[in-house]
Amino acid sequence: MISAPACGPLQGIRIVDLSTVIMGPYASHILADLGADVIKIETPEGDPYRSYTPRRNPGMNGAVLNLHRNKRSVVLDLKTAEGREALDCIVRSADVFMFNLRPKVIEKLGYGYERVKSLKPDIVYCGAYGFGASGDYAEKPAYDDMIQAGSGIAALYAEIHGTPQYVPSVIYDKLVGQVAAYAILAGVVQRERTGKGSAIEVPMFETAIEFNLLEHMLGAAFVPTLGPMGAPRVLTQRRKPYRTRDGYACILPYSDKNWLDFFSFAGLEECKKDARFHTLGARAENADSLYAYVEKAALTHTNAEWVAFGDQENVPTMAVVRLDELADDPHVRSVGLMRETEHPTEGRYVCVRSPVSFSDHEFTVRHHAPTLGQHTEEVLREAGLSEDAIGMLTRLTQNFFGVLPVSARQKVTGACARDLKCWRDRCSSTAMPRAS
Repeated sequence: MISAPACGPLQGIRIVDLSTVIMGPYASHILADLGADVIKIETPEGDPYRSYTPRRNPGMNGAVLNLHRNKRSVVLDLKTAEGREALDCIVRSADVFMFNLRPKVIEKLGYGYERVKSLKPDIVYCGAYGFGASGDYAEKPAYDDMIQAGSGIAALYAEIHGTPQYVPSVIYDKLVGQVAAYAILAGVVQRERTGKGSAIEVPMFETAIEFNLLEHMLGAAFVPTLGPMGAPRVLTQRRKPYRTRDGYACILPYSDKNWLDFFSFAGLEECKKDARFHTLGARAENADSLYAYVEKAALTHTNAEWVAFGDQENVPTMAVVRLDELADDPHVRSVGLMRETEHPTEGRYVCVRSPVSFSDHEFTVRHHAPTLGQHTEEVLREAGLSEDAIGMLTRLTQNFFGVLPVSARQKVTGACARDLKCWRDRCSSTAMPRAS
């Protein structure tokens, strides 16, 4: 059973999620935190991301504890007819079916759009994968580093540092997860208005390119071009956290008044008369020269002094902090973004809540991140399977951990197939009850 009442704007929306690692699971993480009933379908070996360490128990590292909260884990072996039959019955009650396998792979598995649509005609079907299915790269595997290399972001670092570099984050896995989440929501809204489902494609490569080009096209957007690719202010080597007397800080005057106040505080009265710095456009064109003044002035004060100046004059300033310092940030504490909580099997851990707030409900952990297959029996029971079928399916998946010898597995497979025939027709016409 769910450990707390379902709540949130997506209460009543059921999502069947076949995705793994970060990209797809981050999308369903967002939707689960908003109240959706996310059923995470896992192989008997589990989502590969479960294998990361450190952890207290197998499959339950710190990232999993946050990424998979408010989801239910169901283990099915989709390479078997029995596993696919069970998934079919779960899909018949779903609003959304999502995955991050390449199109040909999901088709081969038996869950292409037309097949899933035959199970649930108004399904919102979302595939998030590396490259658009109609393009030359459609069959290439994709990982965040590949997309950083191919989408131009790694090369932007060469403009500043001399050599291409990766962003120290799986930025496109997470970005595409966000895009997939809003695309799914749009699909659900469309279905509510029209009664029709849809197939949605969210490719990493195209998403990353659109994201990267937004501020860097400028003159290059025109035909013929009015200038090269690249935003000068963003690409100057002097755009960086500046060394202060006791650390590093972001010092970012932006408006005309911000700059006048900064020049006064830094003792740079001559800059107030410099036409290169009078307007936003002029400052952008002369960003390298302007930021040279900021870099030099930063050394004259401490982080605390710069932040105090910024707060007093409304000039954007922020001290540079490490990730392990975030929990002690006064704003983070005051809004309750990070809080310690107790997991039933993993003990105390830090829960980073959803950053989204609604006026009519609070963020809730309805149930903690599940252990592998924790909700298999619960969900299969809701789908209408008999206790015998549930037991057989459970034992079938346990064989992957060496519990059953092959001969016993074959016996179970036959018995399970016979039992499946008894409820196949029933689950095709009986809706799975909503989680509440």
